[in-house]
Amino acid sequence: MPTAPTLQLAEVDAALDRLASTTGKGSAQEKERLLADLLARATGEEQEFLVRLLIGELRQGALEGLMTEAVARAASLDADAVRRAAMVAGDLGAVARATLTGGAAELSRFEVELFRPLQPMLAQPANDVGDALTQLGEAGFEYKLDGARIQVHKRGDEVRVFSRRLNDVTTAVPDVVEAVRRFPVKDVILDGEAIALNPDGGPLPFQVTMRRFGRKLDVERLRRELPLASFYFDILYRDGSALLGEPYARRVAALTGAVPAEHRVARIVTAQPAEAAAFYRQAIAQGHEGVMAKALGARYDAGARGAAWLKVKETQTLDLVILAAEWGHGRRRGWLSNLHLGARDPATGGFVMLGKTFKGMTDEMLAWQTTKLQELETHRDGHTVFVRPELVVEVAFNGVQASPQYPGGLALRFARVVRYRPDKGPDQADTIASVRSSGKFTA
Repeated sequence: MPTAPTLQLAEVDAALDRLASTTGKGSAQEKERLLADLLARATGEEQEFLVRLLIGELRQGALEGLMTEAVARAASLDADAVRRAAMVAGDLGAVARATLTGGAAELSRFEVELFRPLQPMLAQPANDVGDALTQLGEAGFEYKLDGARIQVHKRGDEVRVFSRRLNDVTTAVPDVVEAVRRFPVKDVILDGEAIALNPDGGPLPFQVTMRRFGRKLDVERLRRELPLASFYFDILYRDGSALLGEPYARRVAALTGAVPAEHRVARIVTAQPAEAAAFYRQAIAQGHEGVMAKALGARYDAGARGAAWLKVKETQTLDLVILAAEWGHGRRRGWLSNLHLGARDPATGGFVMLGKTFKGMTDEMLAWQTTKLQELETHRDGHTVFVRPELVVEVAFNGVQASPQYPGGLALRFARVVRYRPDKGPDQADTIASVRSSGKFTA
């Protein structure tokens, strides 16, 4: 094994192409020979990199936003154009290959396509409905359901359902599929929520709804025990036409014609703070998280977390990434308890630590996270276990304050865990800019 790097990127690429194209009788032995030859010429670090790359466990720490900028720069193209193609395609790798081989001409072919999921549009927090109206003016207000985000594609009787992370979950949600088949539209892509309801129509907790996802066995039994309702708030494509560039108000009009009222999220349009506040109280009284406020003229920016969509919740929360955890003391001895919380930093592709919390955790959560975090462990330092930044946790807090203790100069006040978010990846965590604008910032 060499002690100094000798492999070149081009020869590694060529070797992997040979591995992929080797087929037929004796191909297994030939693939073993090719791989052994490649690894024999690699240093220890190169070997680890290659093995992780081949088995899909490579973690380089570069978020998709940073990689998008890199692809654009390498191809000498506008970053916004590359970003839009990646959002529409839901696959930055495919966009990178097309861009680097065919340039702008290849980039232009990425359009909305049925059964190829798009990145969902995301929201920023607002302090209250008054704050939302100040930012947006007259706006659409919708119930914010505490369910699982879904994107549904329909062509005739063929229906497929995708999760927030673009995974195909169709087999797990036959009740959603059957409902959408009855909608009075031939071809459509819908954005919405699937949610489990109790007998009186109120929402069950998020964790209960998530029991229905990722299941391939006993689906019918679980469906009978825990039926799902589905509600939609946006339409991205209808009968051959992409609607991403249409303003929100026009998309809502198109949604009204495609989805029955009982499957549409409750909504009003207003510029009056009192009316918006009453709608918010109504959402809370019915057991929902709060409301979404949406700019009437905004297009659908797939994958973006912009100021055109604002979320107003009863409790301020942020979706943060766990960077490390500390072993507990006393009754929590033997469990990883104190979580190090980080916000996403698009400028660097990394995460900025905002503080720690050990509050809000049940014994069940402590046991689960102790096992899961050790699976993600990168190294230890005393009683702290550092992990790959992959787990997203929803954290409630009372405010944001200046702090010289952390690199971002910010810290959350009275942070406490609400729940884990298995439906979100680290690229969908809140940014340091979102944290700075959340709640009342104390300098």
